[in-house]
Amino acid sequence: MADSKMAVTQWSPEFVQDLLPAAEKTALLYHLSYLCLAKFPSLERIIRSRAVETQLLFGSSDATLLKCILTSQNLVESLFPMLVKAVEKNKAVLAVQFLEKAKVWIQDIITHVEKIVEKYGTHSQDVASSASDVIKEKDDTDKKITVQDNELKQTEKTLNDLKSELKKTTEELAKTEKRINSKTQQIQEFAKSITKTSKGLGIFSALVPFIGLIVKSIYDAVHDPENVAQMKALEVELNILIADKTALKQKEWQIQLQLIDWQMKATKASFDLGSIPDPIHLKEVQSSLSKIHAILIQLKYFWESVAGALDYLKQKTFVGEDLIDDLTVLKCEFLQTIKKAEQAWSIFGAGCKKASVIFKLQTKDAYKFLEVNPSSLSKEEWEKEYESVKKQLENIDPPQCVTSSVTPAICQ
Repeated sequence: MADSKMAVTQWSPEFVQDLLPAAEKTALLYHLSYLCLAKFPSLERIIRSRAVETQLLFGSSDATLLKCILTSQNLVESLFPMLVKAVEKNKAVLAVQFLEKAKVWIQDIITHVEKIVEKYGTHSQDVASSASDVIKEKDDTDKKITVQDNELKQTEKTLNDLKSELKKTTEELAKTEKRINSKTQQIQEFAKSITKTSKGLGIFSALVPFIGLIVKSIYDAVHDPENVAQMKALEVELNILIADKTALKQKEWQIQLQLIDWQMKATKASFDLGSIPDPIHLKEVQSSLSKIHAILIQLKYFWESVAGALDYLKQKTFVGEDLIDDLTVLKCEFLQTIKKAEQAWSIFGAGCKKASVIFKLQTKDAYKFLEVNPSSLSKEEWEKEYESVKKQLENIDPPQCVTSSVTPAICQ
């Protein structure tokens, strides 16, 4: 997902909330890694160093999300009202000036997101390198162990089976996401063809870059039976894919929880043998960071698409000679579209606020476990803390594939 440009238009304004579970998981997985590498001081230091780096990175992420929140507010509270006034007074030149101002806001966000994406990419590689360091030291230590416990052998076999199942599920999820992106692009192209006959729909699709809302607006604005039937068929296909993705995400999460449980058993057995546990939790940290990295890349592409859509709106609606004469005719459609655009962007801003709160909490409280040396814990304290963290992981809700909740009303 991170290495290919996804569909330009997001299905729903809540997409940024996918950051929440990944951010929450990261600190908890660091905590488990820290516990599992107790009594190995050099490895504890590695975990502590990477965890502090992540904590600082989350602080930068919160700053980026704050920019998204403020820009969403500017669109709702400044740009849209100014566009309404410009349209009411038939001042196309003013509308163009307002859209140019919005492009400056959005370009600033794109620059910030690009920087944070680059930081996540570098940090994710560093975490992966740390996992390799742990594996190397584990291999060196294991060479000194001549007797392998039967319980550990069976546990490792179960872990390997679960890893294979998780790999298969993750690959299937990636394929489903590609199919969703492809289907979303198909719907987007169909919507573009429809906008040629509905100016109001064209304006709406430029102001609200969420494909789910555009689908709803097509049903309101288009009455040709053939087009409606085609749109319904595409929507049904996409909804099936979204349902598949949700099911796969649930399955992936359940397998991850099983892996955590069995890793605890393997950790206990390894401690008894004097072996270093496999750094599975540290690998999961890197996986969570990669997911955040991928979502932020989506955010970057999203804002780029918004900039392009606003520029298209400026050229085709307020500058193009073929449409400027129709501004009075379009007034009713435009003003109603602005109202729905405000709702959509308010939802997006609210999603960014939720993600921002999580990053603030992660920066402030989630890494306090680093203040305690895990090797100082008794066996009972260690098990109690491990179970507590695992319980918190189980209580994290995996991200849901949501549909849109705002129904556009295009003026007939």
